[in-house]
Amino acid sequence: MASSENRVEAGGTARMVAALAKALREQAGLTQEELGKLIGYTASAISAMETCAQPASDKMLVKLEEVLGNGLGVFEKARKWMLMEKYPARFRGAAGLERGAVTISSYATFVIDGIFQTEAYAQALIRGSFPPVSDQKREELVEARLARRALFDRDPAPMIELILEEGVLRRPFGDWDIMREQMRSLAEDAQRENVCLQVLPTDRGLRGSHAGERGPMKLLVTEDHDHVVYMEIEDQGILISEPTEVAQLAHRYAKIRSQALSPDDSLSLIERLAGSAGGEP
Repeated sequence: MASSENRVEAGGTARMVAALAKALREQAGLTQEELGKLIGYTASAISAMETCAQPASDKMLVKLEEVLGNGLGVFEKARKWMLMEKYPARFRGAAGLERGAVTISSYATFVIDGIFQTEAYAQALIRGSFPPVSDQKREELVEARLARRALFDRDPAPMIELILEEGVLRRPFGDWDIMREQMRSLAEDAQRENVCLQVLPTDRGLRGSHAGERGPMKLLVTEDHDHVVYMEIEDQGILISEPTEVAQLAHRYAKIRSQALSPDDSLSLIERLAGSAGGEP
């Protein structure tokens, strides 16, 4: 449902799209109802988009480009920036760097990294978060999160590494069917040529050292070959670019990776857990 909350939160791109769509619609002599019929939406949906009560979805932008774009590509170009505005404010800076990164290396300790999440897992995760968000906001967050999966097939493809704490694989969200689907998806992604997925065993600490006790991190090598690290603490996002600090965190990540299971053993564990999730391990 459209809301006044969205009007307040709407970013610059959403407002530009709304104003441009309205101007081009009126220039074409179309009512909101007529434009809606042409692109498969109701008149109220067009009104909500034009007032930023419910900013245009990615699918709506594609249709607006077809009907109102006049070959200029403005709505097509807006798709990237609209998705960026749907990310939580704490992640927007990192999202822009991630989008163009040549290497993405993540260590996840509580939930599956967002790039690898299925729609059902993301829905369950965001639905259960606190404080709760509106249904519309949840859909926007899920849409933006799923858009990150395009990184798998980008040309040129980035190298994507993920180290998962084993506990993440045993922590369900929603129900066990969602978790089984998520683990099957993980197993498929792990076999991509540009992906390396490893699991850090739960009992690693029993062997005398555990390099990951200080929490999750994401290391990025940008298209300009700059090295940065992104970390989240509650609702705060931190981007680190100072070379000495980045190097120290990169060394810690390398140690975590050395303590994880091999990619082949990690895949075997994920496939086994996918078959037994919700039952006997």
